[in-house]
Amino acid sequence: MHDPLARPCGVHREGGQRVGHFGGPIMVPDEVDERWFPLVATIDCAAVPPETTDLALPPDGLLLFFSYPEEDGMGDVVHVPLDAVVRERPLHPDITHDEDFAEIFQEMQRGEIHLVPALSLPFPGETNDAAEALARQWGDPASRFLLGGYGTEFDGRTPAEWAAEVAAWQAKEGPRSDRATDGEHWVLLAELNIYRPGGGATMFWAIHRDDLAARRFERAQFVVDWNP
Repeated sequence: MHDPLARPCGVHREGGQRVGHFGGPIMVPDEVDERWFPLVATIDCAAVPPETTDLALPPDGLLLFFSYPEEDGMGDVVHVPLDAVVRERPLHPDITHDEDFAEIFQEMQRGEIHLVPALSLPFPGETNDAAEALARQWGDPASRFLLGGYGTEFDGRTPAEWAAEVAAWQAKEGPRSDRATDGEHWVLLAELNIYRPGGGATMFWAIHRDDLAARRFERAQFVVDWNP
């Protein structure tokens, strides 16, 4: 029997279900603004088995995850519907003209994303079957990508709670006084770890459940745990 707090999630591991790819060209509709940070992951919603997560993902189309893994990094999510007319956008000019930016971009993952089902808990540091199972599924730290679940908890908060606090501070959803309620209404979309020589970053994309159901991905929140 699973822990009642456990949530299903998908972890990137070779041999799992192919659901997307890291990096790649930026193919978006004309109405989508130019991105000022790299495309790090693309998920084909129709390829994700429904039982992999408990997220109310769109039934089809692509989820494009953009981010820049630095202390003040930025990121967002774009949903491209299946029938959308798209065109390729150029990479941000800093990728080729700024040495530091280009170096970080080259260290980002490439290749396909394969997901295997796993369980996630809000406090994975505790000793229990679900936490240990998720730790085993993570495998090589350099290939960590998580879809759904709670994500990596730090500073006493889950990424969804952290994102809710940031959103409240930015007044995107109005003031909130009860962080516990926030945690219940926000969910982690994805987590990606970028490991660099001497440091790295863990990046999170989270969204309010109502916005996920309404496909308002422009309201998703990006937060990063940067380790120099």
